[in-house]
Amino acid sequence: MAHFPVTANPLDDPFYYLNNFMQVLEWLELRYADVLSVDEQRFIATFKVLPRESRALLVRMVMRKGIHFRASKLVYTEIGDVQAAVGPLLELGWVDERMPVPVETLFEVLLKAEILQCFASVIDQPKGKKSQWLAALSMHFPQMNSFNDWCPSLDERLFSLTIMGLCDRLRLMFFGNLYQDWSEFVLADLGIHTYEKVEFCADSRGLRSREDVDACLFLHECQQQFEAGEALQSVIERIRDLVLGNPWLHRRRDKLLFQIAQHCERIADFSTALGLYRDCAYPGARLRLIRVLERCAEYQQAMDLASQAELAPQSAAEQQQLLRVMPRLRRKLGGPPIKRASARQMQRLDLQLPRTDPALSVEYYVQAHLSEQTAPVHYVENSLINSLFGLLCWPAIFAPLPGAFFHPFQRGPVDLLSEDFHDRRAELFQKCLAELDDGRYVQTIRERYASKWGVQSPFVFWGVLSEELLDQALDCLPAEHLKHWFNRLLLDIKANRAGMPDLIQFWPQQKTYRMIEVKGPGDRLQDNQLRWLEFCHEHRMPIAVCYVQWVEQSA
Repeated sequence: MAHFPVTANPLDDPFYYLNNFMQVLEWLELRYADVLSVDEQRFIATFKVLPRESRALLVRMVMRKGIHFRASKLVYTEIGDVQAAVGPLLELGWVDERMPVPVETLFEVLLKAEILQCFASVIDQPKGKKSQWLAALSMHFPQMNSFNDWCPSLDERLFSLTIMGLCDRLRLMFFGNLYQDWSEFVLADLGIHTYEKVEFCADSRGLRSREDVDACLFLHECQQQFEAGEALQSVIERIRDLVLGNPWLHRRRDKLLFQIAQHCERIADFSTALGLYRDCAYPGARLRLIRVLERCAEYQQAMDLASQAELAPQSAAEQQQLLRVMPRLRRKLGGPPIKRASARQMQRLDLQLPRTDPALSVEYYVQAHLSEQTAPVHYVENSLINSLFGLLCWPAIFAPLPGAFFHPFQRGPVDLLSEDFHDRRAELFQKCLAELDDGRYVQTIRERYASKWGVQSPFVFWGVLSEELLDQALDCLPAEHLKHWFNRLLLDIKANRAGMPDLIQFWPQQKTYRMIEVKGPGDRLQDNQLRWLEFCHEHRMPIAVCYVQWVEQSA
């Protein structure tokens, strides 16, 4: 079992950030020794023997934005003399004060008065804006020089990090991604984020080899190139040429291709979109392929693929869309019209309400209108059912399975949205849901609400789930209904943890409830909402759709 050491208050130590960085290096040496490159191993070994102030200064720079830092801006009480601390870093080449930089970089680190001092001879409008100066100077000075060559009149040093790429790779290996950063440690130390403590087995690594590390960085670069607007075909070819043996990375690759295909749809590049969707295994790609074929008037191809999908739908969402697409395709192919099955009639509420504060949402108006002392109404949307599920099934969700948890700062398992998430934990979920059959779930949920309060979870909404709401829910929601909802969540977590009705009303004395979906003027039910409404209606759960019209108030 591997955990970071816990102290009373880590932030009491002025070198807390250095301690955090050292813990990451120790973690990587322990768990990724076979993955670390020679350069990374050399960096870790050398870093450990540097003077503490030099290590602290380097970490301060690594954790700040950018790679260029003025010496006068690197003032830290615990480090003291920055000029002395930076010496070993300069000798190692980890920091460079002679790095050539373009004039654009100078504008990022210099004040307006300093720019005027350094370039007064070529600035025509001294009272102009920095942006105007930059446009002119960029054309006038296309070369790159060191900071001191650019600004010899300034008594200043500019330190540039040369190892940010290496540190990003270490961060990637630790977190398994590049969107989490070093601030995670501080947020945890402050108690702002609390994470479940999970045992880490030897197989709990997202990146299993050096090839995985390189491939993950490569996909990140491709994502950035795509978002920066680089030539699509070039980016696509690079991604397609990537060979992956890691299922987790393969899903990332498919997700990126799916995003690019959606972009191609939006810009009407249907040929490229078709090719991407055909090769993409990401959920939803097959349905998008059918829709693009239809837009290209390839009705027979679209119909053939839709017929295959109808036999084995990937999800309830795909099945719902096929019910709309297939009659339309049959009609376009000259077939007889097919009457769609009419939707089941839900209980309908029609309200006319005065709108006194446009800043408040329509759901709050309905909540205030319907709520009574003996029948309170809560605005819960997706939070209540997800939270009850998350509390009851906590042991299954946070089970330390191989490939699920890589580091101590995860709010949930990495494979949460994978197709085999439930299958891998089937026995654990079965054990949790069995408590609904004998009534144990009430005590379990209450105890877990108390013991896990505030711990990050992909299901529990701590900001919404009050004790009052929890008590009313456990008293009024039948265990049978909870089991239906929880099993539906497990069928497709990505699709089914959203779309639940906005409000829930309880009658504690009668131990009953009603769920209410609210629609304001001109609003209509979305697909995921329709699926939830249909599911609740099918299982005879009390549910209503409330349609609101605003009433003009007399002056």
